[in-house]
Amino acid sequence: MLAGLTKRQEKLYAEFYNSTRDNEHLSHREALLVGLAAAMAVNCIPCQRFYLLECSKAAISKGDVCEVLAKVMAVSAGQKRLQFQEVLDRFEIDLSLFPSPAGS
Repeated sequence: MLAGLTKRQEKLYAEFYNSTRDNEHLSHREALLVGLAAAMAVNCIPCQRFYLLECSKAAISKGDVCEVLAKVMAVSAGQKRLQFQEVLDRFEIDLSLFPSPAGS
């Protein structure tokens, strides 16, 4: 049983989780790659291990796993860029007023 959940809650969670594994829209391969991407994005180490092992069993290539990692990295970097822009906009900070680096 998962810590903090009642038996009823654990049963409901398991039903929900299993419904996402055996879904009507994604192939098994696609579901594994999406699961891996989600695990990476939320920094769930046990989940990443699970999905990597499942990807290996499903003969998903190293190249495919690396493409998932690259996409998660790109989305994360984009989120940080947009977050920074939001801070600049919200607090009316103009980077053009900052000094230029020496030698440029």
